[in-house]
Amino acid sequence: MKIVVNYQSSILVNDEIYFDPLNIGKGVSAKYIFFTHPHWDHFSPKDIKKILTKSTTFVCPSSMQEEVKKYFPNKIFAVEPGKKYTLDALTFEVTPAYNLTKKFHPKENNWVGYTLDIDGQRITVTGDTDMTEELAKVKTDILLLPIGGTYTMNYKEAAKLTNLIKPKFVIPTHYGAIVGSKADGKEFQKLIDSNIKCELQF
Repeated sequence: MKIVVNYQSSILVNDEIYFDPLNIGKGVSAKYIFFTHPHWDHFSPKDIKKILTKSTTFVCPSSMQEEVKKYFPNKIFAVEPGKKYTLDALTFEVTPAYNLTKKFHPKENNWVGYTLDIDGQRITVTGDTDMTEELAKVKTDILLLPIGGTYTMNYKEAAKLTNLIKPKFVIPTHYGAIVGSKADGKEFQKLIDSNIKCELQF
C-alpha cells in the first residue's frame, strides 16, 4: 500500500484516495476524498479543486454535508460515527474524533476518523482527536494519528494509544507545521513498542 502524508493531516493512499487534502501542489486525480471535519486545515476548497474530477466522490460526516455542497456538486456520501459502510468496492468503519477536555473538537459535532479495508489490510486515519476509549478499541494494521498537541493528543498520548492499538505500522501526522515541532516525531518514535514499525514523513 502506498501512503503519502503531504502536509498536516493531508494523506494520499494508492494515488486515488485522499484524506483532508491541504497544500496540494500538482496532485493526482482523486477517486475519493474523505473529510474528517470542516476546519480550514482539513477542508480546503482551493486544494480540493486541484485534484477534483467529475466522478470524484466525497465522504464526510453528515454534519459537514451542507458545507461541502456549497462548494462542489459532486456525489457526497455522508457518514456517522460508530457505523460501517460500503461504497463501491470500499468497506470502512467510522470512529468519532473529539477532544476530551479541549474545546476545539466537541464530541457532539460528530466529526470522524476512518478505518478502511484496502489490499487485504486495514488502515486507520483518526482525524483530529484525543486518546479516546473508542480509538483504543480499533483493530488496524496501519495507523495514522495526530501527535502535535494543542488541538489534539500530544506525542506522549499518541504513543500510549498506539501501543494499546498495536498496529503493525504507524505514521504520525498533524505536527511540524501548524502545531507541534518536527522533533515531536522523533520523540514519538522513541516511545513506540519495538515491534511496531514507525515511519516519519516529516
